[in-house]
Formats: sequence, C-alpha cells, structure tokens
Amino acid sequence: MKLFKINTFLLCLCLAFNSCTDIDPQDQLAETNVWKTPEQYNLFANQFYGWLRDFNAITDGPHSDSRSDLVTSSTLNVFSNGTNTIPSSDANYTTAYNRLRQVNLLLKNAVSYTNPNDIKKSVGEAKFFRAYLHFELLQLYGDAVIADKTFETTSPELNAKRNPRAEVIDFIMRDLYDASGNLPGAQELSGRDAGRVSREAAQAFLSRVALYEGTWQKFRANDARGKELLAVAAVAAKKVIDSRAYILFKNTALDTTAYKYLFILENIKSNPEGLSKSSNTEYILSKRHDEAIAPIGLNITQGYLANSLYITRKMANMYLARTGLPINPETWNYSKMASEFNNRDYRMTNTMMVAGRPYWSNAKGRTTWQLDDTDLKLSMYPSFTPTFSSGYHNQKWCTERVVANTKEGYDFPVIRYGEVLLNYAEAVFERDGAISDEDLNISLNLVRSRVNSGMPKLTNALASGNGLDMRTEIRRERTVELFNEGFRLDDLKRWKTAEVELSMDLLGVKWTGTEFQAKWTDVSRNKNSQGCLIMETGRVWKERNYLYPLPTDQLQLNPNLKQNSGWE
Repeated sequence: MKLFKINTFLLCLCLAFNSCTDIDPQDQLAETNVWKTPEQYNLFANQFYGWLRDFNAITDGPHSDSRSDLVTSSTLNVFSNGTNTIPSSDANYTTAYNRLRQVNLLLKNAVSYTNPNDIKKSVGEAKFFRAYLHFELLQLYGDAVIADKTFETTSPELNAKRNPRAEVIDFIMRDLYDASGNLPGAQELSGRDAGRVSREAAQAFLSRVALYEGTWQKFRANDARGKELLAVAAVAAKKVIDSRAYILFKNTALDTTAYKYLFILENIKSNPEGLSKSSNTEYILSKRHDEAIAPIGLNITQGYLANSLYITRKMANMYLARTGLPINPETWNYSKMASEFNNRDYRMTNTMMVAGRPYWSNAKGRTTWQLDDTDLKLSMYPSFTPTFSSGYHNQKWCTERVVANTKEGYDFPVIRYGEVLLNYAEAVFERDGAISDEDLNISLNLVRSRVNSGMPKLTNALASGNGLDMRTEIRRERTVELFNEGFRLDDLKRWKTAEVELSMDLLGVKWTGTEFQAKWTDVSRNKNSQGCLIMETGRVWKERNYLYPLPTDQLQLNPNLKQNSGWE
C-alpha cells in the first residue's frame, strides 16, 4: 500500500507539470486487477501527457523548422537539403507503437468497466492520444499499420501490411470525434484537472489533422477527397471559435510586444507587466514546465539567443510592411543593419534581434523591467551587432530573467488558439476557392492585428487592389505566426511545394553595399548576384523526401510493410 501511495504521488506530480516521461504506470497497473476505480484509470492516463511535443521537438525533430527553409545552422541539415538516408532503426517509429500499446491497454480494460460514465474522461483522453500517435505516424511515413488494440507476440498485425493513409485518417478522425464526445469542456477543467485534454483540444486537433490531409489530397489531384476533409477542418475549427473558451493573448501595456512575451510567460516575473501563466488565454494544450519541479531541460535561451539558430533571408522577407502589403526586396531599404526592420509587422521585432537594441538572457537578466540604466547595465547585448552567422538572429523562446541554464519554466504550446484561427481561414479558402471578409475577420485578421492594431486587415479588396494572391497571403500569415513551433516543413509537404522551396539556396543578409559590408569585413561566405550571403547552395529535394523511409530493422521484422516509394 505504501508503494502504491508513492507511485500515486509521483503520477499526480506528472499531471501537474506534464513532463514525467520516465515513469511507466503500466508497471503497476498494466495486466493487474487494479482497474477498479476511475482514479486508477486517471492515473494510468497521466503517462500520456509525457508524450506531448516539447521544446526538444523544435530543436531538430521531424517537425522542426531546422529541417525547412526558414532557419539553418553551422551544420547543414540532411533532412532540409534532402540528403538523408535510410536509417537502420528509427525511434520515432518504434516509440509510437510502444505508446499505442499503452493507450489500447486502457481502452481494452474500459470495455468491461461496470460504470462506463465514470471513466469516460479517461477513455476520451486515450482516444485523443491514440489519434495523436497515429497522426505522427501518418505525417512521417504515410501509410501505417492501424493499432486499434494491444498487439501480442502472436498478433497477426505484427506481420500485416500497412493500412492506406485514407484509412488511417478516417480512423484518426473517428477517435477524435469519440474523444470530443467524452471529454469535458475547457471551462470545466480546474484544480488538478487543469491542463488536461479538453473537448476543444480534440476539436482543435481535428482541425489540424483534416487541414493537413485535405490539402495533401487537394494538391495531389484528389480534389473531392480534399474538399471533404477541408470541410471537416473548417467545422472543427469553427466549433472551437464558437466555444469562446480561448482568446489570443494580448495586453494593453505590453502592446506591440505581446507576441514576444506570450512564449516566455512564467509564474515568476518574466515580463515588464508581471503577467503570469494564468494570463495565457491562448494555449489549448501545452507541455507544462516549472523551474523547480519540471524545467525545460534544454539550453533554450543560451542556444537560441543569437546563437545556433540562423534565420534565413526568406523568413525575414515574409514579414509585411505596416501598410499590410508585402515588401519588395529589390527596392526595400537595406542600407543600415537595422533599416529593413523599419515599418514592418511587429512580429518581426518580437521574433528577431535588431541591431543597436539591448537584449537580455538567462545569464544577464533584467531586474527593474523599466528599460532604465539599471536594466541596460545588466544586458547581455547593450547594443546588439549582428556580424556573425546569417546576420539574422532569433530571440523567440528566450527569457529575459536570470535563471540557470536548462531551468527555464515556460510552457510549450502543443495546440494554441492562433493556429486554430489560421486553420479555419485556410480550410475555408481551400474548400471554397474563396473566403469572405467576414470569415477573415473572425480568424486570420485577429492573429494579424494582435500586435499590429494599425495594420490594414487582409480583405478581398486589399488583395485584388494590390495584385495579391489570397492563398499566398494566408500562407504568409501562418508562416510568420507559427515560426519555429514545428509547422513549416509539414506545411510545405502538404502544399506540395517542398521540392521547389527546399531546393532554393538558403541566404543571409544583404551584405554588399550596406552597413554590413563596412562593419562585417571578415565575412567569408560567398554572395549571390544581389549581394546576399549564401548560407547553403546546391540543395536538391526530391519527391521521395515527402515521406521518411521506414527503418531497415522494421522491414526485416515485417517485410509486408514495404518501403516508401523512392527509397527502395
């Protein structure tokens, strides 16, 4: 009994901060006779939260922007430039199926539970995470063996062919519909249940899944299937909007810097207004952290603040002018190191570092938060000079308070309301081939105006009057808003533009004829015809790279899986 109480305490601790991945409750509960109370089901479900995407997934995981065209580093990324090879093993594959067994174990025992209504929340969580894991498999490998029960060593599924991706998507969506019917609404979750999966989280995730596969099919000449799924995505996203359970994080005093501080909120002073995590009305589902009990565990500030993450010129050029129109790189002012940041979308200066401005870090943090002499004397960069790497530098995910390396405690957004709004706008446009100003105003324009209250809204008149393509502008908003949150590569894949975008040279700042040339005299990189630094050239991204290859060990265990096309 004492051992069980200790395990219960540890698992409740996991629930509080969603980061205990080393505890396996199945060791205590798996095939024993303790599936007797709702609390035991709840405890078993706690382990699922340790599987949520976290900061390590954006450093160089399968969904990381480092595998895209928006960032690079001192080491060229083989997934970004299409030179990855078939691995002998792949933890992404095996881990997903190991976890699916645990989910299915709960669902197996739930079938015979005397009072199903008492455990419906745990069943809903299991259905959500089963969908979550199958979607991971589909995004990475396409077709996948559907794991709808616990596989034993004699299970025929261990030698089965993979289910076609259409069947996998339908299975995922059924689980999410079931989950949303079993889960409580977000506003019903409080106390020890705060942070658990809600009905709106299931609907939001359904919007992501259906948008992904709907556009995947549409841009691969399966328009009917694509529209069917896009309709699902639009309806699911609208349900979240209509629930009024979430709003975008804004603050009058933070004003144009609200986007920056959203990502580093902690329950200790981490922003000029002293706002804590309770002010975050935007995160629908997050991997939760705390400095003392569940720190991030990575050198997130040290590694990302003007360090290993090199932002590319393509990303810098994505940001609109404050007129609401795209910039023209041929005529925009690049004369000074900071001049291209002038009159731009404020998310640019919330995300990137501007020459001449002060910046703080976890080693040299702010104390007064007044931008006064005391704060300035403590800064890591009293007057930042970007004469290294690509010349474009990141500050997203970087704290301004003093805290030991790896001990930052802000949460990682697995699903946030900003994404749902953008899912809705894109799903409506791709479903109908058009989108009304009314739909733009309840979705995309809310995201756009969070820190850009004076910027004109995206409207059909603005687009047509300035020769803009609505699809391009919707995609631009998504790219800018969700930068370095693990979406860009998956977006390029589903839009089927990766073979074009990822084959382009990766560029840095415009060096020739600018202040960079005068102050960065020892730059050794080649320049293109426009005088921009060439970070990587000769990139070739092929059709086969849209899916990862199955690892050799799994093909040897089950030859019926068959290798993905182009990797044979």
